[in-house]
Amino acid sequence: MNILLEVRGLKVRYGVIEAVKGINFRLVQGRITTLLGANGAGKSTTLLALSGLVGFTEGSAIFDGVELGAMPPHRIVELGLVQVPEGREILTRLTVKENLLLGSYRRRDHAATKTDLESVLALFPRLRERLDLASGNLSGGEQQMLAIARALMAKPRLLLLDEPSMGLAPLLVQEIFKTLRELNESGLTIFLVEQNARQALQIAHDAYVMENGAIALSGPSTELLHNPKVIEAYLGA
Repeated sequence: MNILLEVRGLKVRYGVIEAVKGINFRLVQGRITTLLGANGAGKSTTLLALSGLVGFTEGSAIFDGVELGAMPPHRIVELGLVQVPEGREILTRLTVKENLLLGSYRRRDHAATKTDLESVLALFPRLRERLDLASGNLSGGEQQMLAIARALMAKPRLLLLDEPSMGLAPLLVQEIFKTLRELNESGLTIFLVEQNARQALQIAHDAYVMENGAIALSGPSTELLHNPKVIEAYLGA
């Protein structure tokens, strides 16, 4: 079992508010791990800290032997840790193709970048049909596909996703999760923050539940799917 990311004692504070309270967790290479919890539990802050977008107050995050704590976001991306942010954060005035190419802006392997562009367009055929369209004209589901495809253009080894199903119709949610499963089957390690707990647990191998900035539960996703506390809080009785 190869541990790709190990987080130890991570604390993140916003002023006097401690949003993340000394959490520990591991991500195993080649697996999908999901982080569940209510709004305000600290899930998004955890992802932002791993991506270098907010600073650690205490603790460490070791990605394949490299400490992320003091590293700027662009260097973290170069290591292969890439985030799809909550709300997608696409550049709406740029075309679909321009957004995709921005995902690869730190890469110098131009031939491989061109090959990867073809790969993501094969994964998301709707984007190929809209390559020259301003991204702001895409539907919500298409924008989420673009956000994931843009992240893939950075050649991630670990893909962080923050609420990819937010605001999407059920059929589109199914499509997004099917794509995540396919990406994982191709070897990509995924860390998924998601409020749709049932969907997340059904595709994940491992799961953590976060409450008030702390890890409250952890284990194989199949166990948490049948855990009475998880059922009551997140799945419905």
